[in-house]
Amino acid sequence: MAALGWLTPRRRSATARSVLAGEASAEAARKSVPDSVSDAEPEFPVLGDVQAAAFFDLDNTVMQGASLFHFGRGLYKRKFFETRDLARFAWQQAWFRLAGSEDPEHMQEARDSALSIVKGHRVAELQSIGEEIYDEYMAERIWPGTRALAQAHLDAGQKVWLVTAAPVEIAQVIARRLGLTGALGTVAESVDGVYTGKLVGEPLHGPAKAEAVRALAAAEGLDLSRCAAYSDSHNDIPMLSLVGHPYAINPDTKLRKHARQLDWRLRDYRTGRKAAKVGIPAAAGVGAVAGGTAAAIALHKRRR
Repeated sequence: MAALGWLTPRRRSATARSVLAGEASAEAARKSVPDSVSDAEPEFPVLGDVQAAAFFDLDNTVMQGASLFHFGRGLYKRKFFETRDLARFAWQQAWFRLAGSEDPEHMQEARDSALSIVKGHRVAELQSIGEEIYDEYMAERIWPGTRALAQAHLDAGQKVWLVTAAPVEIAQVIARRLGLTGALGTVAESVDGVYTGKLVGEPLHGPAKAEAVRALAAAEGLDLSRCAAYSDSHNDIPMLSLVGHPYAINPDTKLRKHARQLDWRLRDYRTGRKAAKVGIPAAAGVGAVAGGTAAAIALHKRRR
């Protein structure tokens, strides 16, 4: 921590929390990989690289919309919380779809809502429910184009990790269902297998994602200059900047601009064109925005 001495106390505290969150997520991710996977030496094709891996953001990169919202829908169905809480989740999802990126204030609200809901519940219970929720709400929202990119890395003999602010238990379910290596996610504190309602560090967002990738790369013996990372959000520029092969997927305005300035590769699966085409709105994208706008307006009127 001596290297942080030039920072103000507030900045040092925020940086320390990011490092803690990143290291906790990396540790949880490595523990979640079965021994048969982590210990076995994989067979690499000619283009394989034992020191390379791929890191994928989840929301709006691999999956359409916010995974935490879909998780909330599943918990509501199972009577974990009341209708007014569902309306709050819906408002956050509408904002996510309108803005096209993560908003720190809304993420804070979503985090606090999720923590209050799961407090006192067993980790094993949420893991089991997560499997059901994936089938109910998430499976059909996976972007085929991004899924194909992840599979290409797998086919090349590389490990592929999700990196998300979503709870690590949910992220691990999604990673397993997609056949990925594992997941880095926000780690909620638990004691004797029961959630306390607190986090370990902070949400895996922004700089914390970069810390998690850095910690995992060190533990796995990866060369980050030979790794790839994929995200839709400018908030993930720290993570994207870590690797030698960054990709902007369904990018928000700030990330698109940044990617073009640095000549990063872009892919936009919100259009009806080929995956490599970007910047041309399609009916599907317009429909998503219209739907989000209608939901936001309806909720706003109800709050008056």
